[in-house]
Amino acid sequence: MQIEVISNSEEQTKNIAKSYAQSIKSPIVISLVGDLGAGKTTFTKGFCEGLGISELVTSPTFTIMNEYTSGRMPLYHFDMYRLSSKEEAMELGFMEYFDLRKLKGICIVEWAENVKGLLPALFVEINFIKIDDNTRKIQIGVKGWVK
Repeated sequence: MQIEVISNSEEQTKNIAKSYAQSIKSPIVISLVGDLGAGKTTFTKGFCEGLGISELVTSPTFTIMNEYTSGRMPLYHFDMYRLSSKEEAMELGFMEYFDLRKLKGICIVEWAENVKGLLPALFVEINFIKIDDNTRKIQIGVKGWVK
């Protein structure tokens, strides 16, 4: 099953994410897919608001991962843009974050396609499709399988 919504502004994208975060339970891994400037980090900022996170939320493009702990559950925000393989992410020690049996919180992963095979067998994928400068189609669906 997939949910599809249209956002006509950054503020709407944040509000969609905020509502989604208020209903989510951990552990969960969420992959954000879309071109540069499609709204992935904007979505993450709204999602953090929905969790009650008070820290400043920024893109971890250069640090690769930011950890936010002030909300109702921890959130680990990854940006895999600069990585080129699952092995590279594993060398950095990120594998433990994607084990749903051990994860205490939520992982949001931008550019997960750069580290194929790192995410667990079951995860949520959110696609951001640019329609025009302000409008985005946001598709939310579950990927993988359940044992």
